[in-house]
Amino acid sequence: MEATKTIRVLVVDDHEVLASALAQALDAEPDIVTVGVAVSLERAEALIATTAPDVLLLDHRLPDGDGVAAIGRLRALRPSMAVIVLTASAAEHVMVAAIEAGVSGFLSKTRSLAEVTSAVRAAAAGEAVISPEMLVRLLPRLNRNGQAGREALTEREREVLGLLSEGLTNAAIADRLVVSVHTVRNHVANLSAKLGARSKLEALSIAVREGLLPDR
Repeated sequence: MEATKTIRVLVVDDHEVLASALAQALDAEPDIVTVGVAVSLERAEALIATTAPDVLLLDHRLPDGDGVAAIGRLRALRPSMAVIVLTASAAEHVMVAAIEAGVSGFLSKTRSLAEVTSAVRAAAAGEAVISPEMLVRLLPRLNRNGQAGREALTEREREVLGLLSEGLTNAAIADRLVVSVHTVRNHVANLSAKLGARSKLEALSIAVREGLLPDR
């Protein structure tokens, strides 16, 4: 049996008490370790470079800048890192900008610890951390330029992409297509590589921009 991989998490939030409490709670999970807490973007950059987190929990508003605007810069330091934006009440245009920057999803600060740990595990596994309802609402707001790139995707990959746009997990897509989850993961990895995406939400953002998803 394959050993469970420990998920390395970095918490970035200017509310130090809240961030430290969250980090301590995550550390109590057997498969999660918090590698640091940062209260600024500058500190976050330093910790990403030295602690190699798998998942970044990133506050939207930080004292030295906009967390969402910094996502591209932070991800460049560790391309394999999944980013979850922590929100109190983020406007839709902020969430759209985050998707286009390649986040794995969003998490309200009012969510329970169980939901936070589930979100961390989902992001580490490559899943999108967003409700299907929110995804359907945000997709039409993503930027479009109509540059068709569909010839690069196979018919099955386009089918999987369409199911991703419904907010389905890999397991749910596997059930819908009557294939294994492993097969779905391969399709997602292949279509993401072809689109140059490093997360499911980024793949959907690029697909919308290139006209690969039907209008809703």
